[in-house]
Parts: sequence; structure tokens; C-alpha cells
Amino acid sequence: MHRPIADITPLSHLGVLAVRGVEARKFLGGQLSQDVLALAADRVELAGLHSPQGRVLALLRLVAQGPNDVLCVLPRELLTDTLALLRKFLLRAKATLSDESALWHLEGLANDSARGAAVAGALPPASMATLGSAARASPHAGEGQSAGEAQNTEIICWRHAPDGRLIRLRAATGEAGPSAAADSGAALRAWQLADIVVGIPDITLATRGEFVAQMLNLDVLGGISFTKGCYTGQEVIARAHYRGRVKRRVQRFQLAPSSLPAPGDKLELEVEAGGTRVLRSAQVVNAVAADEGIECLAVAIFAEAEPAPAESAPAESAPAESAPARGARAMPMGYSLPD
Repeated sequence: MHRPIADITPLSHLGVLAVRGVEARKFLGGQLSQDVLALAADRVELAGLHSPQGRVLALLRLVAQGPNDVLCVLPRELLTDTLALLRKFLLRAKATLSDESALWHLEGLANDSARGAAVAGALPPASMATLGSAARASPHAGEGQSAGEAQNTEIICWRHAPDGRLIRLRAATGEAGPSAAADSGAALRAWQLADIVVGIPDITLATRGEFVAQMLNLDVLGGISFTKGCYTGQEVIARAHYRGRVKRRVQRFQLAPSSLPAPGDKLELEVEAGGTRVLRSAQVVNAVAADEGIECLAVAIFAEAEPAPAESAPAESAPAESAPARGARAMPMGYSLPD
């Protein structure tokens, strides 16, 4: 049994980077793998920020705010480096970049539709049938409140995961809100465990620059547009796409109870597959302790790429830093990987 998701989970580990101005979308489009110019008000899109070598530096959720402005939701620990990197490319673009984390609350909402509807208020989950679908509610502007101030109190809610969980973004009003009563640490771990179960990866400081986009399944999760204009890292990402199969991808593994691996750790896994055990070198993306052991997302050779049996695996398949082999089971995710 996996840990139940709280009605409301404070996602205090996430921050908000705001890109504002008449050229905000054009600027972001030159840096991110998503088609920012096509970002719609009823969508929240996943995007990757990459190095010139196509390595993922951050994963962001893009939220449109008005016709030009974009809010980028990403882990707080990556916000400073991401802000500094984007500023290097800003040049003369008519756009501004700022950390607006203090101005917003981010909360995860349980996937049970009745509870979700109760906490979402005017944002019914039924209106968000597909991943990334978003709904909005803007309080009526009060006396003396400008239209811009009313927009800043807007509530935005979107479908975060295949299991139906939602994320709500709302202005920080100084009120603690209902989430303050929750055990935020335990609630956040349960939320992150649910992300692993459905196969949603996240990048941390330890894994920044470690993986090409397709290794994190960004192509499967809708985080890459192959029809938009140029962006940093596009050449490498496009080459991996058009040449065919990607041999190493994020997969979900269940490890026996032991020490919890950290993001970036390199492991040698003996994976149960069709009654036999195969040896796979893997690099941890995210891991959380669960009742059944350790749930882990790790980049490893995709099962269809015919990994070598454990008894005949070549020595070079194991990174020098790898720990001794650990028993593991390959587990399903909330989506299928390409054949």
C-alpha cells in the first residue's frame, strides 16, 4: 500500500520564476523545449531548459498569465541558477525576469474527485480531463482594485499527473490557509512518492546537466515540441528523436529496503525480468522510501534494448562509481514507453 495523498499538500519545495514583458514568450521560446508562443490559457505545459549539449538543466511548468507573461514553476533549489542562466541570454529582449516565489502558494490537491472539487472550489477537476489541462478563477475586482490587481489574485489549477492529482497556484495573501495544519514533510513525501509511481521525474542540483531530454521521457510527457523554432540544445535533442530508438530512459524500479539512494547515485541493479535476472546500470533521478521498500525513478537501458543477462554482462557496463548490485523489480508507470 502506498501512502495516501493529503487533501491539500503544500508544495513549498517549488518556486515561481516570472518572465514578463511584450517579448517574454519570444525570449523563453529561444531557451525552452516547449512552444511557448502557443501556450494557451487553458494549458500548463512541461518544458525543459537545456545546455548546448542537450542536457536538462531544469524542468519547468509554464503557466500563461495574460497575453505575454509566463510563470515558470520549478524546484526552489534550481531557481537561482536558472534565473542567472536566463539573464545571460536576455540581452535586449523586452522582458524582465524575477523570482516571485514569495508572491505565490503552490498546493497539491488529492486525486479523489469529490475531495478535489471541495478544495478546488470553482475549479472542478472534471474540466481537466487531460494532463496539463488548466482551469482558472478570478475574483471579482473589488472597489478600488485595478484589473491588474485582480489578475494577481487569480487562482490557477491544472492536472499534474495521470492519476488525476492537481496543482493549485494562488496568490500569497499572508493567510496560512488550510494546508498549514498538515504534516507538510510527510505530505510532501507522499506526493513525491505518487510522482514516482506514475513516472514523473524531477531534476535537482545533483542531477542538473546529467541527462538528455529523452532520457527523462520528456518526449513522452509532452515536454518537447519538434515543430517550434530553435532553442538551446535543440540539435542534440532533435538528432536523438529522428535517428530512432532512445536506449536509456527513466524507468520505475522497486528496491528492497536498504539505504535510500540519492539523486545522481549510480547503481548496479539485478532486475527481475521474465523469470530471469538481468544486470542494468542505472542512475537515480528520484527516490522515496515506501512501505514496500524503496520506490525509485532511474535512467537505465530500456528493457526492449536487450540488456545483457547478469552472468554475461560486460564489465564496462557498470560505471566505476557503482555500488554493489541491488535487487530490483521493474514496475509500471502511468504511461507506456515507445516501442
